[in-house]
Amino acid sequence: MTDLNAFPINEKWPAKHPEYLQLYSLPTPNGVKISIMLEEIGLPYEAHKVAFDKNDQMTPAFMSLSPNNKIPAILDPNGPGGKPLPLFESGAILIYLAEKSGQLMSSDPAKRYHTIQWVMFQMGGIGPMFGQLGFFHKFAGKEFEDKRPRDRYVNEAKRLLGVLNTQLEGHDWVMGDEYSIADIAIFPWVRALVGFYEAGDLVGISDFPNVLRSLDLFLARPAVEKGLKIPS
Repeated sequence: MTDLNAFPINEKWPAKHPEYLQLYSLPTPNGVKISIMLEEIGLPYEAHKVAFDKNDQMTPAFMSLSPNNKIPAILDPNGPGGKPLPLFESGAILIYLAEKSGQLMSSDPAKRYHTIQWVMFQMGGIGPMFGQLGFFHKFAGKEFEDKRPRDRYVNEAKRLLGVLNTQLEGHDWVMGDEYSIADIAIFPWVRALVGFYEAGDLVGISDFPNVLRSLDLFLARPAVEKGLKIPS
């Protein structure tokens, strides 16, 4: 049996199945990327809830695995060379799981890098910009009369949605007819923008029909429906 006792995170969240991949997460746009991915590829895993209301993400145990104190993070007992692999950052985890499983990222070198570029598009653009827009629209930003910070992110969110809408013209998924980790990276954030952040009207989401169409296809996938609720 795999021994995870060398990892401090196992003291706070003991593994019931140490032979399974261990996921430390929460159902946020970044967190569900990995639960959805794991459901899609069918890799056995055990999910642990990192409760923000208890500041779990700031504990030494969690930060021993994720020093940037952000979810999600994983501990794969069967990493490269058969050794345990700790990993944080959702984009890196998606790429790792795609390569480990041989699924949801093309083995063709050019297509592989094109897929990774769209994952980076989400990591560097959609995630930070949609998140800031949500903050200024739904949370603390409402306390300020000056709407320039909010509008800055509204305009950037519209621009990013336009880029995505163009990429989706004539096909279902970011990489064409092939569903990939690019979709798993991007669409939880689109869902959060129009759902949790209630900013659909603010960004004129109806002006991006290709995005809405692909979002509906994404949400209809059984693995997505399940992954969105993990950890409960």
